[in-house]
Amino acid sequence: MTDPTEEGLWRPLRLLLARMDDDIARLYAGTDIKPTYVMELLRLHHRGPMTIRELAESVQRTHSALSQKVAAMKAAGLVEVTRGPDARSKRVSLTPAATALAGKLAAEWRATEAASAELEAELPYPLSQVVRDIEEALSRRSFHDRIAARLADDPGWR
Repeated sequence: MTDPTEEGLWRPLRLLLARMDDDIARLYAGTDIKPTYVMELLRLHHRGPMTIRELAESVQRTHSALSQKVAAMKAAGLVEVTRGPDARSKRVSLTPAATALAGKLAAEWRATEAASAELEAELPYPLSQVVRDIEEALSRRSFHDRIAARLADDPGWR
């Protein structure tokens, strides 16, 4: 039996996105900024302090994922965490150091979006259109349902 992980239809896409993320990370070499922090830091800069739940909802992430990211950003000295409106919630705000970096973060975001648009203009079929087409297909039949139907016929799943 062959190793099923040797095949991966969309693995090249994951690797491509990882390579592009690595290129963005090179811009922040020598700093405590990670590209994965930029959206949350900019959101806090523009909207002000938020609870972890509010921040998670605003960037469409889970509370758990944001809680872990906030802990890492706190360790990097980018955010402060205080007690929220109730005993179970935590309020997140930028540190003065992160506030001072907000202009640089916004410039990188704009440059990354412009570079993405430039790259997409070179393609015969834009990735943003691919994403919309996939979302439309998944609205007709979820990925879960597609996988479950395949598993129903697979003796290895039984």
